[in-house]
Amino acid sequence: MAPTQTPAPPASGGGADDQDAVTAEEHAEYRRLRHAAAVRHRTARSVGASVLLLVALLLSPLAVVAAWVDDEVTDTDRYVQTVAPLGSDPAVQAAVTDRLTDRVVANVDVEAVTRWLGEALADAGAPPAVADRADALTGPLRAAVTDAVHRVVQRVVTSDAFEDAWVAANRRAHTAVVNVLTGSQGGAVRAEQDKVVLDLGTVVDEVKQRLVDAGFEKASVIPAPDRQITLFESDALPEAQAGLRLLDVLGTWLPVLTVVLAALAVWTAPGHRVMLLVTALGAALMMVLLLIALAVARRFYLDAVPASTLPPDAATAIYDTLVRFLRDSTRTLLVVAVVVALAAYLYGPGRAARGVRGLAASGTTAAGHGLRRLGLRTGAAGRWLAARRPWTTGVVIAGGALALVLWNHPTVAAVALVLGLVLAVLVVLAVLAAAGGSAPREAGRPAGPGGAAP
Repeated sequence: MAPTQTPAPPASGGGADDQDAVTAEEHAEYRRLRHAAAVRHRTARSVGASVLLLVALLLSPLAVVAAWVDDEVTDTDRYVQTVAPLGSDPAVQAAVTDRLTDRVVANVDVEAVTRWLGEALADAGAPPAVADRADALTGPLRAAVTDAVHRVVQRVVTSDAFEDAWVAANRRAHTAVVNVLTGSQGGAVRAEQDKVVLDLGTVVDEVKQRLVDAGFEKASVIPAPDRQITLFESDALPEAQAGLRLLDVLGTWLPVLTVVLAALAVWTAPGHRVMLLVTALGAALMMVLLLIALAVARRFYLDAVPASTLPPDAATAIYDTLVRFLRDSTRTLLVVAVVVALAAYLYGPGRAARGVRGLAASGTTAAGHGLRRLGLRTGAAGRWLAARRPWTTGVVIAGGALALVLWNHPTVAAVALVLGLVLAVLVVLAVLAAAGGSAPREAGRPAGPGGAAP
């Protein structure tokens, strides 16, 4: 049997490393493929972010309008707050006064009065010429009645009592409409299947009690079926209630969806700051377009209302009052978008942005050094603020954003107030950080020039 032969050792310089070594051509190919994959990934993120941004911008005007309509339709307090100024508007008061005056005078039979006057003169033996000319008093008498009624109605309409009655009437009417559309069982007017009924229970009980107190004891047995009156019956009532439920969903979740899509667009984009700048500018543009649409709708509305139905000044006051909260919300969002766009630009590498940041840093640093010279050093707290500047800045900005989110219907003034407070807090923190001085030096490390600590 032949002896077992041992394998020869590998040649000098050979081995597995030589077999796995990457050549220059393979390394170049790897870098090329990696760069192509990175480009494709970046392109996919850019396309996805652009699609999300486009959808968010298209939904933004609809979200603002849906939230406003939902407030006006479902929130009685908000609706009353909207229409309350109309009760004291001079143009609306004049239109109401004229309308009520015309209705009152229309119920006065002036011709019958002049005929009675002519007959009374004839019966009294007045000359026929005088009795026959009584009809000529119809015009002056009607004018006198109109003038007298107009003065009385005007005093009532321009009084504080009318404003209170206006608010109370609108509150009752809106509450009744909301009860019908939501199917609520509260209130006098409510929906029952496809009927709208008026519940007279409270009125009936009050009348029954007064009749009993007056001695009519039989009134206590007024039957319960007489408590309700069917106002109208419609097969479309369920559809109207379904429409209100849809509006409630849109008014609540469409704004949230729009903000989420915009945030996803910024997060998905390769350049977050640039996409934030583009998103803010796009939102500002959409709010400008919404304001233009409101102005165009205002012109169409005023042209569509005949002067015989409503005077132009009253129609203008009504439109401007009803949409004022929508216009205010749009202007507020426009200001917020401009502020966000400006902040995104100032954090960028532009020459103007660097100049503004440098000027702000120089000012706060000089103020902090001034405090140090006065002996007002912040010490470790100031150094802690200086070391965590990005975190403290983010917390302050997030706090301002949260304040606007929690603010009930913020206005432009509210945005300006929050922005001013945020800037003031950032300036104070920067000054305190600059007043902290340099961090303590390690042992054995030379001090500043001249052997003294700076």
